[in-house]
Amino acid sequence: MTNRRSFLQTGLVAGAATAAGLISKTASAASQPAPEAPMILLGGHTLPKLEYGYTDLEPYIDADTLQIHHQKHHQGYVNGLNKTEIALEKSRKNKDFSAIKDLEIALAFHGSGHVHHSIYWDNMKPKAHAKSKPEGRLATQITKDFGSFDAFKAQFSAASKSVEGNGWGVLSWHPGLHRLYVAAMLNHQNMGISGGVPLLVCDVWEHAYYLKYQNKRGDYIGNWWNLVDWANVEKRLENLL
Repeated sequence: MTNRRSFLQTGLVAGAATAAGLISKTASAASQPAPEAPMILLGGHTLPKLEYGYTDLEPYIDADTLQIHHQKHHQGYVNGLNKTEIALEKSRKNKDFSAIKDLEIALAFHGSGHVHHSIYWDNMKPKAHAKSKPEGRLATQITKDFGSFDAFKAQFSAASKSVEGNGWGVLSWHPGLHRLYVAAMLNHQNMGISGGVPLLVCDVWEHAYYLKYQNKRGDYIGNWWNLVDWANVEKRLENLL
């Protein structure tokens, strides 16, 4: 009996020590800072790779448009952003800000162009793989802020179609105002609410659709909805909450 009692006591102590060790390791892991995003060197931005092939978004977006849009237009914004960052660094070192107005305009234009295009590619998937409707917190927030999912889509489509010249339809989350907003943005950087974080973007610059749709922007927007991957949009919102 004594041996059995001793064995049980030893086992309990060992088990408690093991549990304490596991808890200690878990607490230690939880206390560690999240891994930092890879550092991008000044002027070192690069064109992101697509998660699908140039033919994979057909028939809604044709391969020629997608390839030119990605390799030429988006690359142009990456190049412009890198060039501007380097020019601003040179201005700081030389203490010469005579060109600051033009450089700040270029930074906003090319930087926003790079950001919006990167989101645009990730927002889309081939229709067979795209989540067709939002769920969870995003779906609840859309209903709260727009009345219904259909009402949101109608507003987003109308706003995107209404852009004068070049721009974007944008669904953004504003962490300060705690709401979702739709914006009809001009170029890449104008007509949005300051502080809003883009979740879903539709490129309505003519280079995004003109080879296939010509002047029928509304048809392009209507077909673009077939490619929206709501799983990606949901993830973007969750990362902000």
